[in-house]
Order: sequence, then structure tokens, then C-alpha cells
Amino acid sequence: MALKRRTKVQVDFSMASMTDVIFLLLIFFLISSTIVVPNSIKVSLPQSKQQTTAKPLTRLTIDANLNYYVAFGSQRERQVTFDEITPFLQDCYAKEPDMYVALYADETVPYKEIVRILNIANENKFKMVLATRPQKK
Repeated sequence: MALKRRTKVQVDFSMASMTDVIFLLLIFFLISSTIVVPNSIKVSLPQSKQQTTAKPLTRLTIDANLNYYVAFGSQRERQVTFDEITPFLQDCYAKEPDMYVALYADETVPYKEIVRILNIANENKFKMVLATRPQKK
């Protein structure tokens, strides 16, 4: 007596679940890559009640140890001396006359150092933006 199988074994492989996993991984990496912060120097910015947005093309950073860092556009920050700041900003202004200079100064930096930078901007007619962090509620 010969017994017949009622169900047939399928040898097909379904790619639907694999494409779902790949799609979710793609979304995860796209979202996590946009969270990267361009400023890699640790600076604790002072708090401010009001936030404005400007498109600063040039960044000037003063850390807690009074080290100066500059960057233009999407460049990485590089350390400079105080005397190198003015020529760097003038070169950036020659490339982009409508530039904003964003000043990222640690909240422990003496006011005198910030005024020195503001004097450079005032003498050369640069548009200056002071970077702050939102005030906690």
C-alpha cells in the first residue's frame, strides 16, 4: 500500500523579510548619521533665553584653557594663536563677503578674551554671532 504525502515541500526562498531588515538598517544609519555634531571641541556654552538662527560660515572657538580654534565652512577646527585669527578671518572674508563669524566661547572664558575677539570683528566689519545653548526650563 503506497501512502501519498498531502503537503508539498516548497523550495522557494522569500526575500521579503530580508529586504525589510535591510530597509530598517538603512533608515537607522541615515538618521544616526545626521546627529553628528560638527564641533568636536568640548566647550560649555553659556545659556540664553532667546535663540536666533544665522548661517555662520566661519567658526571661532575658545575653550576653557584659552586655546583658539578656527574653521571655515565644513572644515575641521584647527588650533591657532591669537595673532593668526585676524589674517584667517580676512582670508575667509575674501572668499565669502557675506559670512558670519560664530564665536563659541566656553562659559568660563574671561570676558576680556571675548572682547578681544569682538574688537577684531568690529575693526574689520565682520558680522559676529555669539553661540549659546538654550536655557533650561
